[in-house]
Amino acid sequence: MNTRMRRAAVAVAATAMAVSLAACGSAKEAGEKSTGTTTGSATADGAIKVGLLLPENQTARYEKFDKPLIEKQVKELTGGKGEVVYANAKQSATTQNSQVDTMITNKVDVLILDAVDSKAIASAVKKAKDAGIPVVAYDRLAEGPIEGYTSFDNEEVGKVQGKALLTALGDKAKAGDIVMMNGSVTDPNAALFKKGAHAELDGKVNVGKEYDTVEWKPENANTNMAAAISALGKDKIVGVYSANDGMAGGIITALKAAGVSPLPPVTGQDAELAGVQRIVAGEQYMSVYKPYAPEAEAAAKMAVALAKGEKTDSIATSKVDSPTTKGVPSVLVPVVSLTKDNIKDTVVKDGVYTVAEICTDKYAAACGSAGLK
Repeated sequence: MNTRMRRAAVAVAATAMAVSLAACGSAKEAGEKSTGTTTGSATADGAIKVGLLLPENQTARYEKFDKPLIEKQVKELTGGKGEVVYANAKQSATTQNSQVDTMITNKVDVLILDAVDSKAIASAVKKAKDAGIPVVAYDRLAEGPIEGYTSFDNEEVGKVQGKALLTALGDKAKAGDIVMMNGSVTDPNAALFKKGAHAELDGKVNVGKEYDTVEWKPENANTNMAAAISALGKDKIVGVYSANDGMAGGIITALKAAGVSPLPPVTGQDAELAGVQRIVAGEQYMSVYKPYAPEAEAAAKMAVALAKGEKTDSIATSKVDSPTTKGVPSVLVPVVSLTKDNIKDTVVKDGVYTVAEICTDKYAAACGSAGLK
C-alpha cells in the first residue's frame, strides 16, 4: 500500500469518532446464527484465507480504496499471515455467484462480500454458510444468512444529498423542475439513498422526472438525462439529484450537450477524484465523502474474528435487519457532505487526494479561487 493510502487509512479512521472499532473479542462460541459468533474454522495463529468479492470496477473507490485498505488490515490483524483472495464481478450477478462457488472450492475461511444484486446472491451466501464459511456483507446488505455487515448510514446519505440540493436551490426550489437520478434497483443501498433524498425533498421541490439507473452506469444516466431535458425543456430544470459521482459526470455531459447554461446544481456521492474536480470547477455542487478506512477496517476485523470462531460484539455495536436475516451485527460509519468549501478539510486533510492530484493544469485557476494551494 502506498504512503498516501496509509495516511488515509490512519487519518480517516481517527475522524470516525462515532464508530467503535474495538479489537476483536476472544470468546469462541461456534454455531450461533446472527448473534455475533459463527463456525469459523481457521487456526488461531492468523494463517487465514479471506475471500474478498467486490461488485464492479466502474466506480473508482473499489480498486483504489476498499481493496487495498482491506488487504492492509487483514495483514495487520494476522501478523502478516492472513491472505486475501480477490475477485471483482464487473457488475455481473451471475459472475459473482460463480465467484462464491470458486471461493468455496478454494476453502477460504471467511468471505467479505459486496453484492452486485442483494437478492440474487442469497443462495450463494447459503452455500457458503453450509460449507462452514461465514459471510460479512460489505457496503451493501446482501440477503441470506450473513454473519456481519459494515456500511454507511445509507438513508442518511440520501438526506445529506437532499439537504445540500435544497441549500443550493435556495428560494428557487420550486421555480422549475428537478430530475432525480437514482441508482440501480439491484442495489439495496440505492433504495435507501432514494428514501433519504425523498424525505428531504418531497413537498419542497417539483420532481419533473425520476429514473432508476441500470447498473449505476454513467452512460445510462447520460441517456436518461437527455430524455429528461427533451421532455421538460432545458430551461425548466433547476437542479439534479444524482445518487453518485459517476452518474453526475454523465448527467453534466448531457446538460452541456443540450446547451444548458448556467449548469443547475448537481449532487453526487463517493468523492471520486473526477467528482471533486468538477466541484472545484463549479460544474457539480457536492458529493458525499464516505470515509472508507473505518468501513474497511470494520469488515476486516469482523472477518478475521469470524474466521477464528470469535465473537464480534466488541466490533459490531449495532444490529441491522435484512429481508432474510434479523439482528445482523453491524458497523455503520457516518458520512460528510463535500462541497467546494470543505475539500481541504476532508479529502485533502485525510490524505485521500493531494492538492496536486486535484489541481491539474485544467483546474489550476479554479483551485486558486477555491483556496486549494
